[in-house]
Amino acid sequence: MNWELVLLIIGMGVVTYIPRMLPMVVLQNVQLPPFLHRFFQFIPAAALGALIFPGILSSAGEANTMAAAVGGLVCVALAWFRLNVMIVVMAGIIIVLLWQTIG
Repeated sequence: MNWELVLLIIGMGVVTYIPRMLPMVVLQNVQLPPFLHRFFQFIPAAALGALIFPGILSSAGEANTMAAAVGGLVCVALAWFRLNVMIVVMAGIIIVLLWQTIG
């Protein structure tokens, strides 16, 4: 076993863990103003949307961009009604599959 590789992986884990752990430990008793609290609640949705949207348009390939767009719109509609994430994802996959098969 290559011990340098093991130490590198452990070091990367520590370096990745520290910036995530420190804010939770240091700021656990800090009360944020309501505006900032509300602002921070939207960051995960905005980041997720920014990560997923380009993938929707490029996932099905050049010929099937319309299928991916329709699948994405169906996912947005289902997510609007706050359905379970697994249902939303599976519905998107099924819609893209059906669109590609039928169209």
